[in-house]
Amino acid sequence: MTTLVVTGKLAENTVKRSVQNDAEVLVLDIEVASFITPALLRRSLPEKKYDLILIPGLASGDFSGLEKETGTPIRLGPKHAVDLGFVLSYTGDIAFSRKVPACELLLDKRRSNALERVAELEDRASPALFLKGVKLGGNSRMKVMAEIVDAAHLTGQELTNKIIYFAKLGADIIDLGMSMDTEPHEAGAAVKIAKSVTDLPLSIDTLDPVLINAALDAGVDAVLSLNSGNINEVRDNIVRNLATVVIIPDCVEEIESLFNNIESARKMGINNIIADPVLEPPGHGFVESIDRYYEFRKRDPKTPLFFGAGNVTELVDADSTGINAMLAGMAMELDANVLFTPEYSDKARGSVFELKTASVMMALSKERGSAPKDLGIDLLFAKEKRRREIGSMPESPILARESDGWHLDPAGCFKIDITADEIRDGKLYPGKIVARTKKNSIAGTTAKEVLDTIVRLGLVSRLDHAAYLGRELMKAELALKFKRSYSQDDEF
Repeated sequence: MTTLVVTGKLAENTVKRSVQNDAEVLVLDIEVASFITPALLRRSLPEKKYDLILIPGLASGDFSGLEKETGTPIRLGPKHAVDLGFVLSYTGDIAFSRKVPACELLLDKRRSNALERVAELEDRASPALFLKGVKLGGNSRMKVMAEIVDAAHLTGQELTNKIIYFAKLGADIIDLGMSMDTEPHEAGAAVKIAKSVTDLPLSIDTLDPVLINAALDAGVDAVLSLNSGNINEVRDNIVRNLATVVIIPDCVEEIESLFNNIESARKMGINNIIADPVLEPPGHGFVESIDRYYEFRKRDPKTPLFFGAGNVTELVDADSTGINAMLAGMAMELDANVLFTPEYSDKARGSVFELKTASVMMALSKERGSAPKDLGIDLLFAKEKRRREIGSMPESPILARESDGWHLDPAGCFKIDITADEIRDGKLYPGKIVARTKKNSIAGTTAKEVLDTIVRLGLVSRLDHAAYLGRELMKAELALKFKRSYSQDDEF
């Protein structure tokens, strides 16, 4: 397939480096590539016939007439020249668009294909056990269990909102954490509320046999956690309800006690078992705990494994995104099956989504026998996969400086903040940017739409004020995107 890539003078070198020998390059007599017009392209087109002509992704002209005239499809390439090599590798496999830049089109297509492939793999997977229809173990995808901390002491609405939130983020299982002062009737009530809200499997997280029995009577699907200290008091109820159990060692460091507890459970007639060698945080035996997982899996290749990722993310002051991705990779190699997280601390918010995304990435990576990259799905938020071209310093720039003071805008002032995600009518509504004056409140999702509305309504009259609003509104938009708090005039 012969392809012609069209660009301008400024991007010529970058385009040629990116394209290499995958296409021919036509450099038009214009500095900025996105300003290319159909007339300019018509005057410079070579007589050679091409299968495809790619124009810059930000070009805005109507090239349909020239396309008919030449008989050659003219489509939008990527927005940035550095992405041309990536885009050209898909020519012949995908129909490029007249309206959507190729980079965006490909990302959406690759993500869609990746999700479809994971769904196919999961549909064909043979699990070790089913938890209310959810496949666990075997060659099924790692599942994410989201814990609601102190679930029994939340109001019914608070518990409902937490469940909807975690389900929206992609949780496969909802775990109801019980504090030590929880009463049996409170545990049972929490399970009943949860069952009325979601069809996802439910587990209870406590060592207290009284609370475990109360939850089993209310219809909970799984129990965290059993050892020799409580199993005798709950075994009959577990067998009667065909519940799934997570079994832990009596002493964290003693892997043998985990095997002994599992053997005891099976002799009691408990068949749906998940083993938890207990993941420890860095500084408290992290490497040794990974070694226990490795030893367990060598000795027992079939019993599903519980992997407490939240034990690490909650106890490390680092962004959870990369930590969760790496933990999921380790869990994949250990053939673990349940990724657990509570999202208890502010710094761990979003961990359910991160672990769910990572579990999908690892499923694709495992199937392809490759590292978890170039999958169509990623956890890149702050960093970029392909770095854009950076400009050079001009010879004699005017050195920028701040103004010495500021002047009140006669049109008025704004108080800018952001709202939290909200659950309304059983749905999750993302937070908004809100710009308030004495008389008006403008709410929007992006800085542009809020500022455009402010300008359209004549609520700003000074250039310096408009520039200030643009800066602050963009900070607010980034805060929403990165799930951070926002305070006007503070550094982001």
